Amino acid sequence: MDRAAKRELVATLHDVFKDTGVIVVAHYAGLTVAQMTELRRRVKEAGGSVKVAKNRLAKLALRDTDAEGIADLFKGPTCIAYSADPVAAAKAAVTYSRENDKLVILGGAMGNTVLDAAGVKALADLPSLDELRAKLVGLIQAPATKIARVLNEPGAQLARVLQAKATKDEAA
Repeated sequence: MDRAAKRELVATLHDVFKDTGVIVVAHYAGLTVAQMTELRRRVKEAGGSVKVAKNRLAKLALRDTDAEGIADLFKGPTCIAYSADPVAAAKAAVTYSRENDKLVILGGAMGNTVLDAAGVKALADLPSLDELRAKLVGLIQAPATKIARVLNEPGAQLARVLQAKATKDEAA
């Protein structure tokens, strides 16, 4: 890799580290190409990306970003999973690491908060942004539905009483 390509990679990674919601750093030693491709596919489906970069270049890209505190994690064969959603990349990476013990989560960063491996796993257990939105809409919608049901119930009861009376009169 020539100097220009290295500069471009560092600039790209720097932008990624500045703009993402979460960064997960993991060791991938022993993963086959097919397993790494599967990891990339899962993280991409969750809305993130996986990048393998030289540790020295990743450390250079971390300078002057909120995630600068995770520079110590870059030792050995490391890969970076990241996403704008603060939970998506962590959830996909942790789920894959539970299925394949060769992917070892080292830690990560969420904003300027440095996370250890347990912190990343705890973050992965949180519901995603879409799930939280769905729950919030459900909570907002539930009272309105209950009010409508309460308002309609007396009329429905009256209709049932009249129907029962009509059925009784027909039978007699």
